[in-house]
Amino acid sequence: MPEITIKIGQRPYTVNCPAGEEPQLEKARAALDAEASTLLSQMGRVPEAQMLLMSGLMLADRTLALEEKLKTAEAALELAQQDIQKVSPEIKTVTTEVEVAVVPPALLESLAELSARAEAAADELEEKIAQSAG
Repeated sequence: MPEITIKIGQRPYTVNCPAGEEPQLEKARAALDAEASTLLSQMGRVPEAQMLLMSGLMLADRTLALEEKLKTAEAALELAQQDIQKVSPEIKTVTTEVEVAVVPPALLESLAELSARAEAAADELEEKIAQSAG
């Protein structure tokens, strides 16, 4: 497990991190550092243990609030799904597959050639009409 030095509240800390988990550690470090920086800007110099404790508590409080919001949203979603089933029980989620035809390149070239011929014929016809009218 590699050792990584991170900074929280302008203080360096060396921690072990499982290989491949570095991005997650950086996100966690950034969140804790943001709380520590807020704390330091409001209170000035704070003992290391108190800074880490208060920052952790602030993150825990935010996490608990988000978990409560998530539970409320999940409950509201469940009620909405039940209401939908009451109103229209035949509505179901359906997954469909779509087949897309692949047009061979030779056919595309033939169609392009036919299109060019049709445009040329239309141009000729317009010229003949213009000449006969004029």
